[in-house]
Amino acid sequence: QVQLVESGGALVQPGGSLRLSCAASGFTLDYYTIGWFRQAPGKEREGVSCISYSGGSTLYADSVKGRFTISRDNAKNTVYLQMNSLKPEDTAVYYCARTSRSYYYTTLDRTKYGYWGQGTQVTVSS
Repeated sequence: QVQLVESGGALVQPGGSLRLSCAASGFTLDYYTIGWFRQAPGKEREGVSCISYSGGSTLYADSVKGRFTISRDNAKNTVYLQMNSLKPEDTAVYYCARTSRSYYYTTLDRTKYGYWGQGTQVTVSS
């Protein structure tokens, strides 16, 4: 079955960096766009970044542009989110997700994602 497992979340000071990983199994990663989303307490889940099935196209939320970088290694069945210059407002549970349809374009519309991981906590605080 489709499984997505996030890791790499931690407590980090403002200005610090983290790299999140999303390990995929149960499907051919090469066929699917993968997204990262986050949800802070009391807020709706929001799209952070996504990467196309080929890796040739990426999309970022305005709030993370220039600070976060998404990448994928299809040979390792893993998608990464490198987060630099972290701010307290980046504190949230981060989820990776797979689009329901294969060969889908990049989108941060969460309704297009049908499979989700369990999330990993990122806390930015001094």
